[in-house]
Amino acid sequence: MPDLSTLGQRMRHFRTAADLTLGELGEAVGVSASQLSLMENGKREPRLSLLSAIAAHLGIPVSELLDDAPPSARAALEIELERAQSGALYAELGLPTVRPGRSMPDDVLEALVGLHRELHRRSREKIATPEEARRANTELRARMREADNHIPEIEELAEGVMRDVGYDGGAVTHRQVALAAQRLGFELVHVHDLPHSARSVTDLENGRIYLPPASIPGGHGLRSMALQAIAHRLLEHEPPRDYAEFLQQRLEINYFAAACLMPRSHAVRHLAQAKQDRDIAIEDFRDAFGVTHEAAALRFTNLATAHLDMRVHFLRVADDGSVAKAYENDGLRLPKDVTGGVEGQIVCRYWAARTAFARTNRTTEFYQYTDTPEGTFFESAQTGTSATDEFSITIGVPFTESKWFRGREATRREQSRCPDASCCKRPPSELASRWAGKAWTSAKVHAHIFSPLPSGTYPGVDDRELYEFLEAHRVGD
Repeated sequence: MPDLSTLGQRMRHFRTAADLTLGELGEAVGVSASQLSLMENGKREPRLSLLSAIAAHLGIPVSELLDDAPPSARAALEIELERAQSGALYAELGLPTVRPGRSMPDDVLEALVGLHRELHRRSREKIATPEEARRANTELRARMREADNHIPEIEELAEGVMRDVGYDGGAVTHRQVALAAQRLGFELVHVHDLPHSARSVTDLENGRIYLPPASIPGGHGLRSMALQAIAHRLLEHEPPRDYAEFLQQRLEINYFAAACLMPRSHAVRHLAQAKQDRDIAIEDFRDAFGVTHEAAALRFTNLATAHLDMRVHFLRVADDGSVAKAYENDGLRLPKDVTGGVEGQIVCRYWAARTAFARTNRTTEFYQYTDTPEGTFFESAQTGTSATDEFSITIGVPFTESKWFRGREATRREQSRCPDASCCKRPPSELASRWAGKAWTSAKVHAHIFSPLPSGTYPGVDDRELYEFLEAHRVGD
């Protein structure tokens, strides 16, 4: 059964083709003209027996009425206009509904439909403000916390992909990633002129995945970029309708890439043995699979609760104490703003995420016990340096779980009373009395706090630059 709008259009099309009025057809099949009018306008669903009678009187098979295709180009436009005007986007404008009567010229109808299409396109591409982005990110983090940061469907998908390319342990090779792409019909192509705003570009028409040059510093990350591009295809992603969907897709492709680089069966075997030996160490997990410390720590959160029966927290914190990424299901109270967002919030000075910056030897993990109002946690932190700042990566567990970890014999212990401001946010009274009103400073504000995210089909990616790149690399040129 087609939708009522299409069915009504087909009824009207065949009635007028037979040169019958509503009254004439209604009299022939035993219903009033007003009832037929409601059906032709998609306001009432006719009985199948009535459709059979109408089809018989018009001399056509009933299947002609039940076809789900609009009977004409004009009818298709009328249906599209009706659907657009019945949607929430148009309703928000508070404008009256326009009925495309028979006297409405085709070019006017086309113009109205074109305006609605543009309205929907701009709505899909609308700019996400930092506040909108934070709210969407907070909602996503809450959902992942409920799921213990574990997505079984993607785990299964990644296991199958790596099994098919012959993975049998250790670091995933670039060749195995290329084979995974080939099985989907794609070739990995390294170029020097990727759009500035894109990590990779997939040419669906010509079966190419464009990546940065293989010789770039830290080129091991190219495996992850390629796997993320592959994930979009395997997960059948469509262009995101809003920023929340964009974030969901990004989380899924990152998860898939990590699950390929550290496949579940091998990763769980490694971690389970380390737990049995009471020697879990993120640095060992990292080195066993040839990934970054951050990737290994995040992957640990995917598997710890589901496969090791262990609750954990994860933090990436800049050297100024601000949170870049965070996850917890172990009860640690993360700093949050009024929206529930943690990104950009400042963590306690006494957490390992910040005390780790003070040590001289940063080549190995830093261990510490931290007493908080929510209990005592064992924390392992590793510091690193990016192109713009220093950062720390922390994995922590409740005190009772520390027995499984390397470094549990650490003697360093700090006490945190945050969010109590007297813990580390409020200056000592003697300093406050000495300097209050006698100093002035200009804050270093990160520009992204006030900047809206660039608009486009894919948030943050410049459409013009993207399409010009694809045109320049078009196969055959």
